[in-house]
Amino acid sequence: QLQVVESGGGLVQPGGSLRLSCAVSGASLNDYAVAWFRQAPGKEREEVSCNGVDSDYTNYARPVKGRFTFSRDNAKNTAYLQMNNLELQDTAVYYCGILWRAIACPKTSVDRWGKGILVNVSS
Repeated sequence: QLQVVESGGGLVQPGGSLRLSCAVSGASLNDYAVAWFRQAPGKEREEVSCNGVDSDYTNYARPVKGRFTFSRDNAKNTAYLQMNNLELQDTAVYYCGILWRAIACPKTSVDRWGKGILVNVSS
Protein backbone atom coordinates (compact mmCIF):
# COMPACT_ATOMS: atom_id res chain seq x y z
CA GLN A 1 0.00 0.00 0.00
CA LEU A 2 1.33 3.38 -1.00
CA GLN A 3 2.01 5.56 2.03
CA VAL A 4 3.56 8.96 2.59
CA VAL A 5 4.63 9.97 6.09
CA GLU A 6 6.03 13.33 7.14
CA SER A 7 8.21 13.88 10.18
CA GLY A 8 10.49 16.50 11.67
CA GLY A 9 8.08 19.28 12.48
CA GLY A 10 7.74 21.07 15.77
CA LEU A 11 8.14 24.36 17.58
CA VAL A 12 11.01 26.64 16.61
CA GLN A 13 11.92 30.24 17.26
CA PRO A 14 12.13 32.79 14.46
CA GLY A 15 15.46 32.46 12.70
CA GLY A 16 15.71 28.79 13.56
CA SER A 17 15.84 25.73 11.35
CA LEU A 18 13.97 22.48 10.88
CA ARG A 19 14.32 19.61 8.46
CA LEU A 20 11.18 17.84 7.36
CA SER A 21 11.30 14.31 6.02
CA CYS A 22 8.87 12.60 3.68
CA ALA A 23 9.14 8.83 3.77
CA VAL A 24 7.43 6.86 1.02
CA SER A 25 6.58 3.16 1.20
CA GLY A 26 4.85 0.86 -1.21
CA ALA A 27 6.45 2.38 -4.30
CA SER A 28 9.75 3.65 -5.62
CA LEU A 29 10.31 7.35 -5.09
CA ASN A 30 12.27 7.28 -8.37
CA ASP A 31 8.96 7.26 -10.23
CA TYR A 32 7.43 10.28 -8.56
CA ALA A 33 7.63 14.01 -8.46
CA VAL A 34 7.68 15.26 -4.88
CA ALA A 35 6.00 18.38 -3.66
CA TRP A 36 5.81 20.10 -0.32
CA PHE A 37 2.71 22.13 0.40
CA ARG A 38 1.64 24.03 3.47
CA GLN A 39 -1.62 25.22 4.88
CA ALA A 40 -1.85 27.96 7.46
CA PRO A 41 -5.00 28.44 9.55
CA GLY A 42 -7.76 29.98 7.47
CA LYS A 43 -5.78 29.78 4.26
CA GLU A 44 -5.67 27.49 1.27
CA ARG A 45 -3.03 24.83 0.84
CA GLU A 46 -0.17 26.34 -1.14
CA GLU A 47 2.80 24.83 -2.90
CA VAL A 48 6.16 25.35 -1.23
CA SER A 49 8.40 23.32 -3.52
CA CYS A 50 8.17 20.92 -6.42
CA ASN A 51 10.80 18.52 -7.69
CA GLY A 52 9.84 16.74 -10.87
CA VAL A 53 10.61 13.12 -11.57
CA ASP A 54 14.16 12.58 -12.84
CA SER A 55 14.85 16.29 -12.37
CA ASP A 56 17.73 18.13 -10.75
CA TYR A 57 15.62 21.28 -10.63
CA THR A 58 13.31 22.25 -7.79
CA ASN A 59 10.84 25.08 -8.05
CA TYR A 60 10.29 27.10 -4.87
CA ALA A 61 7.54 29.46 -3.90
CA ARG A 62 8.71 33.04 -3.69
CA PRO A 63 8.27 33.41 0.10
CA VAL A 64 10.66 30.53 0.80
CA LYS A 65 13.19 30.91 -2.00
CA GLY A 66 16.70 31.15 -0.59
CA ARG A 67 15.62 29.81 2.80
CA PHE A 68 14.22 26.35 2.04
CA THR A 69 16.07 23.58 0.23
CA PHE A 70 14.58 20.40 -1.15
CA SER A 71 16.49 17.17 -1.51
CA ARG A 72 15.72 13.52 -2.04
CA ASP A 73 17.41 10.22 -1.44
CA ASN A 74 15.76 7.76 -3.79
CA ALA A 75 17.72 4.88 -2.32
CA LYS A 76 16.05 5.60 1.03
CA ASN A 77 12.72 6.44 -0.58
CA THR A 78 12.78 9.67 1.37
CA ALA A 79 12.63 13.34 0.49
CA TYR A 80 13.53 16.29 2.68
CA LEU A 81 12.82 19.95 3.12
CA GLN A 82 15.52 21.89 4.93
CA MET A 83 14.00 25.07 6.31
CA ASN A 84 16.37 27.79 7.49
CA ASN A 85 15.81 31.28 8.83
CA LEU A 86 12.23 30.43 9.67
CA GLU A 87 9.74 33.26 9.97
CA LEU A 88 6.49 33.61 11.87
CA GLN A 89 4.55 33.37 8.62
CA ASP A 90 6.04 29.94 7.92
CA THR A 91 3.78 28.53 10.63
CA ALA A 92 1.54 25.97 8.97
CA VAL A 93 0.81 22.30 8.56
CA TYR A 94 3.23 20.99 5.97
CA TYR A 95 2.18 18.23 3.60
CA CYS A 96 4.26 16.04 1.35
CA GLY A 97 2.60 14.93 -1.87
CA ILE A 98 3.82 12.61 -4.62
CA LEU A 99 2.83 12.62 -8.27
CA TRP A 100 3.39 9.69 -10.65
CA ARG A 101 5.92 10.49 -13.40
CA ALA A 102 5.12 14.18 -13.17
CA ILE A 103 7.29 17.19 -14.00
CA ALA A 104 5.04 19.69 -12.24
CA CYS A 105 3.04 19.51 -9.04
CA PRO A 106 -0.48 20.86 -9.34
CA LYS A 107 -2.34 20.31 -6.10
CA THR A 108 -5.22 18.54 -7.83
CA SER A 109 -2.88 15.99 -9.41
CA VAL A 110 -1.22 14.72 -6.26
CA ASP A 111 -1.56 10.95 -6.14
CA ARG A 112 -0.92 10.51 -2.46
CA TRP A 113 -0.73 12.94 0.40
CA GLY A 114 0.84 12.53 3.77
CA LYS A 115 -1.24 13.43 6.80
CA GLY A 116 0.76 16.58 7.38
CA ILE A 117 2.96 17.83 10.16
CA LEU A 118 2.83 21.05 12.12
CA VAL A 119 5.61 23.61 11.96
CA ASN A 120 5.08 26.31 14.56
CA VAL A 121 7.40 29.30 14.44
CA SER A 122 6.97 31.29 17.60
CA SER A 123 9.01 33.34 20.02
